Amino acid sequence: MRVPILSLILHSPFIGMLMLLFVPRDATESLKRAAFAFSIIPFLLSLWLLAGFDPQSGALQFVENVKWHDHLGVSYALGVDGFSLWLVLLITFLTPLLILAAWNTIDHGVKEFLILNLFLESAMLGALVAADLFLFFVYWELMLAPMFFIIGVWGGERRRYATIKMLLYTIFGSAFFLIGMLYVVFKHAGDGPLTFDILALYDTQLTPTEQAWLFASFAIAFAVKVPMLPFHTWLPDAHTEAPTAGSMVLAAVLLKMGVYGFLRFAIPMFPDAAVAAFPYIMAIAVLGIFYGALTAFPQPDMKRMVAYSSVSHMGFVMLGVYAFNQVGVTGGVLQMINHGLSTGALFLMVGFIYERRHTRMIEQYGGLWAVVPVFSVFFLLVTLSSIALPGTNGFIGEFLILMGAFRTHPWAAGLSTIGVVLGAVYMLTMYKHVVFGPVKHAVNQTLTDLTPRELAVVVPMVVMIFVIGLYPRPFLERIEPTVSTFLARMEAAGARIDVAGR
Repeated sequence: MRVPILSLILHSPFIGMLMLLFVPRDATESLKRAAFAFSIIPFLLSLWLLAGFDPQSGALQFVENVKWHDHLGVSYALGVDGFSLWLVLLITFLTPLLILAAWNTIDHGVKEFLILNLFLESAMLGALVAADLFLFFVYWELMLAPMFFIIGVWGGERRRYATIKMLLYTIFGSAFFLIGMLYVVFKHAGDGPLTFDILALYDTQLTPTEQAWLFASFAIAFAVKVPMLPFHTWLPDAHTEAPTAGSMVLAAVLLKMGVYGFLRFAIPMFPDAAVAAFPYIMAIAVLGIFYGALTAFPQPDMKRMVAYSSVSHMGFVMLGVYAFNQVGVTGGVLQMINHGLSTGALFLMVGFIYERRHTRMIEQYGGLWAVVPVFSVFFLLVTLSSIALPGTNGFIGEFLILMGAFRTHPWAAGLSTIGVVLGAVYMLTMYKHVVFGPVKHAVNQTLTDLTPRELAVVVPMVVMIFVIGLYPRPFLERIEPTVSTFLARMEAAGARIDVAGR
């Protein structure tokens, strides 16, 4: 494909953002329609990307490389593989939906809100398709700015606290990443020219001590983003205070950037250190699964419960990635997409009912099945996806993760299976109190069901939940070759991967 498809996908939201600058601020309907139209363009382009993607190749595809500065070794280098392909599709698929979700809920600063969301889309895409470490770092940092303002301006009562906390945690992680990045680049160069090319940096010769310290610096940065214990405390506050659209994009994509960082940088660049850290990462992943589940259970706020469930679910993702075998890593990559759909949809449904009742407290609800049956059905479907019911996308991902983890470390997989049960307990308990039983407040009897616009947002997400759950092959076959390349690269680098079943 000679067309620079990745550049088109990457820059089309940014061009749309610039076009919105010329639309009058008070023309809110025109702004919304224009933003929605501009958000459709990268999705259509990403479908073109998917059609041209070679499912047999585990290497970067659609590579674009233009040198920016020879002396510094910085390039405008783009590429996509099985690790990033479906995340690109997820971003471009969800952005039009979150604009629709916010259509009638953002009542001030509409122009700024839409501009920030398009800018955020472009920044997230840039981090995923960057094949140059410096370019990745630029987009990694740019993602923070629009999210900071989306939560800080349109968030809840404690939005300032949540945004400052998120900012401090992220800057803390980025500082470690920057130091480690510069060390690797200068170590690789030696007396020669500098380069930030990711594939070239994979071959950097490092001592075991250097690998250990550098892996730790990268891992801290990415663990903050996942988030992993003990760097998780910013997430529940950010989710709780964010507007619905902000929670959707935070859960669906931004958390995956941390796992993507492990797959793209921390593990393949420092394979021996990554393997040495195996017992610690596995232990943290299992603790995250239990901590997220046990903390979610007593939460009185639906949104905060879903936020803590994300901590538990991302523990499963890291468990799959650190299984270090074909089945586990493939399941972990797929589960990133699954979590984006199911948890994003959960935040969406909580947002829908909040706009009607202006409360997220579970105790304020009850008897919704008879009042808003369409909402109740869709809420049930996304809840079942979240607890990994067979036939939904969550089941496929968690099954592969646990199967891969059993081959690597049976005790970790066994304990994590208990986490699956706990997830079902707290999610179904929440659903029962919200949807069934008596109507606890008279105002609940006056609630209106989902509107056509709201259905236009949630139906595509539910459709994808069942498409992946019932026919995952097209997704898996585009992930597996990249996983094979990832594992082979670690072995070629001399990493001692002693894993049962490999």
